[in-house]
Order: sequence, then C-alpha cells, then structure tokens
Amino acid sequence: MKKQTYRFRIAQSIPARDIEETLMLSLMAVESLYGHTRVRMDSRFKLNKKRRICVIDADTRIGADLAKIFTGYATREFGDKAVEIACKPLHTCGGQGRRRPAAAGAAA
Repeated sequence: MKKQTYRFRIAQSIPARDIEETLMLSLMAVESLYGHTRVRMDSRFKLNKKRRICVIDADTRIGADLAKIFTGYATREFGDKAVEIACKPLHTCGGQGRRRPAAAGAAA
C-alpha cells in the first residue's frame, strides 16, 4: 500500500494562531468538496503549534487535496520562504524523504 505524508515547517516569525487558522480554512475548503463526514473519515493531520509543524497524511484523495490547499494558502499568506515542505514516504514519493520548495509541493 502506498503511503505519503507531507511535513510543513512554518517559520518562527509566523504566529502559531495564524498557522492553525490557515489549516482550518484549508479543512473548510476540502469539506466544501467532499462533505464534513468524508473529511472526518478520510483525512489525517496533526498540528504542533509550539514547533510550527503541520503533518498531513496524503494517502487518500481527501488528504492529498488538503495538502495541496494548505500549501497554496500557506505560501500565499506567509510566503514561499516561510514554508518548508518535506515529503515523508513509506513506499512512494521518490523513495527517500526529500525537502521540496513550496512551489514544487503545490504542483504535486
């Protein structure tokens, strides 16, 4: 089974509340596409506000869309340099976990 996870590290200069609000806005966008119930069932994410790290499991279509939307919102709001994205595969995504510029993650 393929499994892909994205780890977003947001710059220390960005308030933790702003990161949380951007994630919630991203969830609302995904809910608009799939509905609240499917998002609850098929999305996995974790936000560590203290460390400014958000991890999104992109194993499902909903998770992948959440990762794309969060990438787009976060980079537009905070800037490309403020958002670092790492792909953490278990079986896919190029074999090794590798860091990607935010713009490359948005296109994935």
